[in-house]
Amino acid sequence: MMGAMLDLRAEARAARPDLPALEHLYRDVRETWYGRMVNEYASAAVFVGLAEQLRGAGLGEELALECESFAEEERHHGILCGAVVEAAGGEALAPQPVREPFPYHHEVEPLEALLRNLISVSCLSETAAVALIGAERLRMPEGSLRQLLTRIYGDEVGHARFGWQLVSRLLPTVAPAMRERLSDYLALAFAHFETYELAHLPERYTPPAEGDALGLCSGSVARELLYQTVETVMVPGLARLGLDAERAWKLRHQAARAAGPIR
Repeated sequence: MMGAMLDLRAEARAARPDLPALEHLYRDVRETWYGRMVNEYASAAVFVGLAEQLRGAGLGEELALECESFAEEERHHGILCGAVVEAAGGEALAPQPVREPFPYHHEVEPLEALLRNLISVSCLSETAAVALIGAERLRMPEGSLRQLLTRIYGDEVGHARFGWQLVSRLLPTVAPAMRERLSDYLALAFAHFETYELAHLPERYTPPAEGDALGLCSGSVARELLYQTVETVMVPGLARLGLDAERAWKLRHQAARAAGPIR
């Protein structure tokens, strides 16, 4: 019996972009954008969880509703990525994605749990997405596919900015002991972030130069950009907010071995 399916075909077909006539690369396009479709759509659950945490921490309905709007944007990103799959001759149809349970961090107080996830989601994952998608967009020629990618890029900028701004507002209000615990947690967050990102950036994949027009990027080049973003944006940015981010980055593998999976 077939399990639950993520079926975005109708919406994706209505949004299909015009693709450059590089049919010899369409198989790679289908595989690349299919993975993005599933990941983007599944990311909505993260912002639903963050909205719940915002309410639990007493930070107001307005912020929670804004976070829920980000969830809807992620679902729309899934449709847009599915539109590229459809345009390349595939189907925007996949097994319903299974994500790790949202880490509510019930072992700490609500504000600290929220800060953990804001840092992990916005300051790490979404910031990486901004860098990677932004670079891909700059390599892509003008056209409907670049317009589609620009829509996704603009939303990701908003998701990252939301977290950075909220963390910068909240961190100065917390006790030094909480900041120290968050610095310790950051090492584990960096470890899980690195593992997840590298799993989605295959190092040996090197498309031909014309692949830029279809959003196909070299895994090794993307990995290099990822580490540059950590070292020039994430670490100094979090350090300015009072976290020992440089130490956390250096100790990430040790922290992962000691703690195991985030729960």
